[in-house]
Amino acid sequence: MTIGIIGLGVMGTAVAGHLLEAGYTVRGFDTNPNQVDSLARLGGVPEPSSAAVAAQSEIVLLWLPSVDALETATTAIAQGAHDGLLVIEMGTLPLVAKTAARDRLAAMGVELLDAPVSGTGHQAADATLVIFASGSAAGFEKAKPVFEVIGKASYHFPEFGHGSVMKYIANLLVTVHNLAAAEAHVLGIAAGLDPALVQQVMSDGVGASRMLDIRGPMMVADRYEPPAGRLDIILKDAGIIKDYAESRGAPTPLLDAALPVYGEASRQGLGGLDAAAVCRYLEELGNVNRADHDR
Repeated sequence: MTIGIIGLGVMGTAVAGHLLEAGYTVRGFDTNPNQVDSLARLGGVPEPSSAAVAAQSEIVLLWLPSVDALETATTAIAQGAHDGLLVIEMGTLPLVAKTAARDRLAAMGVELLDAPVSGTGHQAADATLVIFASGSAAGFEKAKPVFEVIGKASYHFPEFGHGSVMKYIANLLVTVHNLAAAEAHVLGIAAGLDPALVQQVMSDGVGASRMLDIRGPMMVADRYEPPAGRLDIILKDAGIIKDYAESRGAPTPLLDAALPVYGEASRQGLGGLDAAAVCRYLEELGNVNRADHDR
């Protein structure tokens, strides 16, 4: 089987590597030529356009950063449409945009699965992503062997869009838990505690979380590059989640409190770093200097 990938950033490139190792032919396109070169170095086949990827693939994975990118890619894919083509949108984007993309492709006889993932670039590299796929059972069954290569678990939701809703729920927790981990570490630093000791003790206690495990070590080291998931991506996703929650009448007081913190951290120039860098922003906000608090 030939798998196409459109969007060869951190996630798309990591997934391409796993699929190539599993014996799939991988064809890819990205608007950044450097990313296409990376695919070639892995053994994949660069293509000049999204349409070319679609024309020569049985399944196409989309790892796209924006609504505009999704519209552009699916419009091009429609030009390369053929019988049996399955397209899988794996990003975190507004449901209205995914629904429009589904309808655009359906007009050409192509199915779109909504299948965002839970996990950062580290989980993509380790093939431990969790996939939330929504759409037809037949589409899910066709995609499942691919999901088994790139992730540790996949879930199917028959109603299109419910995969995205599950991702919104997951990322709401990520947004809040990441900020909570940063608050805890900054409190420890301000008190003169060794961040490494705080990390160890909290990881063993009832206040532990996956975000503390994943991003806490970055906070301990005050080192946020290379990013597993950029702060600006968390901020973008949080805005989408907030809009969806409001449309459903669901209160989100913790998300509401977190959004301005991430927004200000981004404005302070931390948006390109890993989301764990919100810890650095809180240190600066409180004039907490690690050197001053070393004991």
